Amino acid sequence: MPDGPAVSILLPAYNAAATLPACLASIRRQTEPAWECVLVDDGSTDGTLACARATAARDPRVVVVSAPHRGLAAALTTGLAHCRAPIIARMDADDVMHRKRLAAQLDALAATPGLAAVGCHVRLFPRAGLRAGMRAYERWLATIDSPARVRAEAFVECPLVHPTLAIRAGALRATGYRDVPWPEDYDLVLRLLARGDDLGVVPRRLLCWRDGPARLTRTGAAYALARITACKAAFLATGLLAVTDEYVLWGYGATGRALGRALRAHGKRFSHVVEVHERRLGQTIHGATVVPVDALPALRGRPVVASVAGAHPRRLIRAAMAVMGFVETRDFVCAA
Repeated sequence: MPDGPAVSILLPAYNAAATLPACLASIRRQTEPAWECVLVDDGSTDGTLACARATAARDPRVVVVSAPHRGLAAALTTGLAHCRAPIIARMDADDVMHRKRLAAQLDALAATPGLAAVGCHVRLFPRAGLRAGMRAYERWLATIDSPARVRAEAFVECPLVHPTLAIRAGALRATGYRDVPWPEDYDLVLRLLARGDDLGVVPRRLLCWRDGPARLTRTGAAYALARITACKAAFLATGLLAVTDEYVLWGYGATGRALGRALRAHGKRFSHVVEVHERRLGQTIHGATVVPVDALPALRGRPVVASVAGAHPRRLIRAAMAVMGFVETRDFVCAA
């Protein structure tokens, strides 16, 4: 790499000795050779650091940074300072990348200079014992195939798996990682979108994403459902709802109730609740009138938050809103 690497792989690792060898082997098999891997050992107490240094001794493209244990956001920030390439690809120490992942994502970014980043689709493993919720999430991720879909789905779940991201270094450095009470990866994606950045997707399964009982998404307090709901509310409050303290809530099931409570913490209250069941029409919820779908045109100008669980109900809502002339992400968002 006489002119420097084309892509820096940002790889934090903490007590990952059991999975790191397979991860590093998948990196070294890449068809794109012009990479460097900045591996940050976050104060591991097992053989992670020894494994990293042994690999670096065989392949100088692997750069090992040893740091005290301060958590994922700090490890990412430390590693980012060592990345030299114009593109930074995220990777986790328990995952495995397809040998064409880097090449495909670099090609996608080169073909569309307006994209700040691209992700890709994933295959969860091991398949045995994989819970229904994670299988559904994998299927949902596979439907996201464009910047428009990333933006439209951003408040349903995190639309891009963090270790699939290949992001322009300037965009990542301008945004950075924060130590927040919700997932740092979701926080990053929502901040990039709030900046107006477009995030694309290479619609291929280029990352094997490990699931298991020890995964941070299962064990970390920041990944609890209430924290994720708080994250969505914080970004809705400063985004779609920034110009008003009143909005229309479509859906008052468990999902809508939780999001409504979280938005009240930001001074945002629903003035109306949209309901499809006739027997509930005309009732009030926290002082808000329950109205039918066809009342929405008369409420135009108030943002609509459609907070329902399930892809099929969201499809019906989107179709109904389109018929009434509402534009997604401008006039309404779907959330879950």
